Amino acid sequence: MLRKALGNRLAPDAATFLDMVADNGVMEFPYSPPGLPSRLDGKAAIARHLEGLGDMIAFERMGEPTIYATTDPDVTIVEFEGFGRGVSTGESYDQRYISVVRTVAGRIVHYRDYWNPLVVLRALRGSAVVDALAGGAADHG
Repeated sequence: MLRKALGNRLAPDAATFLDMVADNGVMEFPYSPPGLPSRLDGKAAIARHLEGLGDMIAFERMGEPTIYATTDPDVTIVEFEGFGRGVSTGESYDQRYISVVRTVAGRIVHYRDYWNPLVVLRALRGSAVVDALAGGAADHG
C-alpha cells in the first residue's frame, strides 16, 4: 500500500516497511491511548513496535489508499483503512487512518499516523470497556 502511495519517493530496494524507513526514522501516533507509544525514535524502536503489534491485532487486509499531494515534494498524505481483529478479544478492528509521510533520499524519515483510539481500545480491551468510557455511545463501525 505504501509502495503504491509513495511511488518513486521510495528507494527501489525498499521491499518491506522497515526497508522503507531510514535508520533515524520517527513514527508518531498523536491519538495513542495510554499504554501505547505516542512516538518511536529510530528503525530499531519501530521494528520492536511492529513485532509487538502482531500480538495485539491480527490484520486481515488494508483498503485502497487515497493519496494527497502537498506543496512539499517530500511530504505525502495517505488516507486508508485497515481491517482485522483484536488477538485477545476477537473484537473487530476496522480503522481509518490518515498518515503524513516525509521521505528523504528514498526512505521514510517521519511518519505521523492519525487514527481513532476507541477502535484500538475496542480491539485490545473489548466493547464493554469502550462503551463504559464513551458512556455507551461508542461507534461500533
